Amino acid sequence: MYDIIIIGGGAAGFFTAINAAEFRPNAKIAILERGKEVLTKVKISGGGRCNVTHAEFNPQDLTQNYPRGEKELLGPFHSFMTGDTIAWFEKRGVPLKIEEDGRMFPTSNSSETIINCFTSETERLGIGVLKGQSVKQILKEEERFQIITASETFSSKKVVVATGSNPKIWKVLSALGHSIVPPVPSLFTFNINDNRIANLQGLATDVCIEVLSEENKTVLESEGPLLITHWGMSGPAILKLSAWGARVLEPTKYHFTIRVNWLQYLSAEDALERLIELKLENPKQTLQKYTQFDLPKRLWQSLLKAADIIETQIWADVTKKQLTNLASQLTRSEFKVEGKSTFKEEFVTAGGVQLKEVNFKTFESKLLPNLYFAGEVLNIDAITGGFNFQNAWTGGYMVAQALTKES
Repeated sequence: MYDIIIIGGGAAGFFTAINAAEFRPNAKIAILERGKEVLTKVKISGGGRCNVTHAEFNPQDLTQNYPRGEKELLGPFHSFMTGDTIAWFEKRGVPLKIEEDGRMFPTSNSSETIINCFTSETERLGIGVLKGQSVKQILKEEERFQIITASETFSSKKVVVATGSNPKIWKVLSALGHSIVPPVPSLFTFNINDNRIANLQGLATDVCIEVLSEENKTVLESEGPLLITHWGMSGPAILKLSAWGARVLEPTKYHFTIRVNWLQYLSAEDALERLIELKLENPKQTLQKYTQFDLPKRLWQSLLKAADIIETQIWADVTKKQLTNLASQLTRSEFKVEGKSTFKEEFVTAGGVQLKEVNFKTFESKLLPNLYFAGEVLNIDAITGGFNFQNAWTGGYMVAQALTKES
């Protein structure tokens, strides 16, 4: 018999349990984890360094990083967000640092620091961590829940589901009457086989990028650094597209066209005008030799080739047609995407418990009193950069607060 059972031994589960135990020191609390290990995603996140949160300290701005959950998280972020996360970890001897791109990591540069913090806190607070407990069913009987696992049955007054993107648990919650938004992948990179980028692996540059419909209309757009990989394209600009477009891109089976503006905000007309000026200014100069528009040299040379400009050609010999082609390649390069790849270990899914069925003042189910949710079990997901963890910390803290109210 427990006062509180938390299903899921990940970031959201541990954070909820630790805070709940501090708010209610006499409560009997257990975490049920289906696997042999806990905090496995924490361990591998951020390349083993754990991207704990992001240095964004305005709730409104922070919500802009959640394709699903933006509206719902605004209130919770006013109660617990980045600054609170930093203070929480520092209080427990885990200082965080900010990197240039805003991502925040433990100063130790090791996810083990976070894991050790969580496990030592659960031991100190007497929280039971029960592994190998795969939940098969949750039943509500009068004032208590019965949680049936593969090997045991647990009884608890309050239950928190913090299982991340787990289809089996969504099925269990569906049996309790909750609606589940079907999961689709989010945060993935694009597979592209194209001669223009074939030998540019490792090259990164800032771009504007669009996803085009079959009618050649813009359906999604993004901007930021683009990274060329051996399988195609990655980097923040691509990952943002994949997150915001998770639902739009899934029906295409990840076969669609993108348009890249390597000059970011410059139009083809403006680019052509500048190219004509360059022709007048540098008639005897070889185009290949001097990069223009501050582009990486290899990219500039690749786009010259795509515009049918030969290696030895000088500006004086370039035709209007070649310049027009080059302006188009610079600002309107179209690429066929033929599939997706998972971005490192950042496996994120769009989908989960329907948000309108949850009270975001407490993260409690509107259908079943004393049933709570934290983390990605909900239909909430974010772009890469520590935002998914911040959702876990905020949800976990809000649930823990709600659990202090005896009922």
